[in-house]
Amino acid sequence: MYKAVVLTAVAAALMVSQASAQDLAGTLKKIKETGTINIGHRESSIPFSYLDDKQQPIGYAMDLCMKVVDAVKAELKLPALKVALQPVTSSNRIPLLQNGTIDLECGSTTNSVARQQQVAFGPTYFVINVTAAVKKTSGINSLAELNGKNISTTSGTTAVPLLKGYEKTKSVDVKEIYGKDHAESFLLMADDRAVAFVMDDILLAGQIANSKTPDAYKILNESLRQEPYSMMLRKDDPQFKSLVDKTISGVMKSGEIEKIYAKWFTSPVPPKGINLKFQQTAPLKDAFKTPNDKGV
Repeated sequence: MYKAVVLTAVAAALMVSQASAQDLAGTLKKIKETGTINIGHRESSIPFSYLDDKQQPIGYAMDLCMKVVDAVKAELKLPALKVALQPVTSSNRIPLLQNGTIDLECGSTTNSVARQQQVAFGPTYFVINVTAAVKKTSGINSLAELNGKNISTTSGTTAVPLLKGYEKTKSVDVKEIYGKDHAESFLLMADDRAVAFVMDDILLAGQIANSKTPDAYKILNESLRQEPYSMMLRKDDPQFKSLVDKTISGVMKSGEIEKIYAKWFTSPVPPKGINLKFQQTAPLKDAFKTPNDKGV
């Protein structure tokens, strides 16, 4: 009888395990079947997701995404889960997510209502202002003064449409020169092929801090729009989104986010040991206090 009870219990456990595996869907099912999670990362989005001196992706967004990876390992009971790292750009990040090449995009992606038609987002982990960086010798102090000038920006970003739609610059006529990533876009301005690099303030600060002559540049005070950043995942995947939301919200509510933020924004960061000295803004503090995935 004892043996029969044990066998019955084992059979029941196996049935529960099989049922649980069958209940998996979307990204979690894909990860379970392949034993791999594919992380999309940027190569020059300092300090969110960029390559260090060993050509390994590091950054604030990468640290948060690794929290999700740990949660997936625990949820699927896959301690040996393989993490495959895939570089992405502003132009191909959404297609690569949609076609299954990556499962989670960890970078500096704006959560917009328009993009929500194609993908989903986790909780906001940063809030930026879209503006422009110029050389101090350019004499440019406002966005309206970009009229008739060449400006650089990164392919696949929202910067140029915002500039053209900005009330104070609706009559501004600019010629856009596109870089494949933020490093190339900054170089276009640094090499005087463009007078301004239009992008998110923190990304501009990161490029300036890591340039050869940081004191040669300044960021304009005007803002085209305030935007939330978040990690990107596939649309209509409630299981995986629930895990991402629970994990990142937990990091924020526990206060752990404060240490991670300080590590990347108010401390020296590799590879040059530069401190961005970028303090938390009121909107960002609100996002940490009340985690949400609202887009602009």
